[in-house]
Amino acid sequence: MTKPYPIVDWDDAYANAAHIPGSDAFPERWATEAARFRSAQTATGRCRLDIAYGEGDRNRFDLFQPAAEPKGLVIFVHGGYWKAFDKSSWSHLAGGALAKGHAVAMPSYTLAPQARIGEIVREIAAAIEAVAHLVDGPIRLAGHSAGGHLVSRMIADPSPLPPDIRARIVNTVSISGLHDLRPLCATQMNETLRIDDAEARSESPALLRPEPGARLVAWCGADERPEFLRQNRLIGLMWDGFDIETSTQEEQGRHHFDVIDGLANPDHPLTAALLRLP
Repeated sequence: MTKPYPIVDWDDAYANAAHIPGSDAFPERWATEAARFRSAQTATGRCRLDIAYGEGDRNRFDLFQPAAEPKGLVIFVHGGYWKAFDKSSWSHLAGGALAKGHAVAMPSYTLAPQARIGEIVREIAAAIEAVAHLVDGPIRLAGHSAGGHLVSRMIADPSPLPPDIRARIVNTVSISGLHDLRPLCATQMNETLRIDDAEARSESPALLRPEPGARLVAWCGADERPEFLRQNRLIGLMWDGFDIETSTQEEQGRHHFDVIDGLANPDHPLTAALLRLP
């Protein structure tokens, strides 16, 4: 098999939709399933929507509470290359952790080009801190694609989180995460993202040390683009040399758009990896 490197077309390397059959149908499906889930949770009286964590228009999060006292808190950060989507398309992904007794929060954040990557990192830290003040117990982070970058960045040194909040994080799952931002500088989307070399180095988890005591699961679909497989393996290789726990998983039969589906299922291995006890 011909190796995909060296890459001559970085735009194609990071183009997911062009290589997933029926990709156009996914955004509508996500939005429909998320709206149905929010409606059902609203009927129970156990969800709060659009809670402010900052002054920006998109500085809002939704919080879903289990029927009993929460065992802990899960925070899911959405993807979209830091320039698309918001929390409203992903509510259904709270289903797995919620059924297992965990509260689940989903924040939106200011998108590029209105915010640079470093600013978005600080917004997610502010969102995590705000939710942590509402729900006690251990914190578990999950994020998809750009969201995988953002949650990994929370446990990279220097973490943007206050020490007391950082100490509560017992597990982080980066799903199809982008852990080295430098290749994105060569893509056309960087006209929107505006990542320069300094920001790529300061905000790439793979180029930073993990925080002491961090635990990371890097998870992706086995049918993803080669560059996402490389990014997934990279964080494991780079952080495995430190005294922390890391693991890398490639889920068979999954691609970039359906690899997150497991979070909606309380019995799926992805949910189990997220909720695993320290």
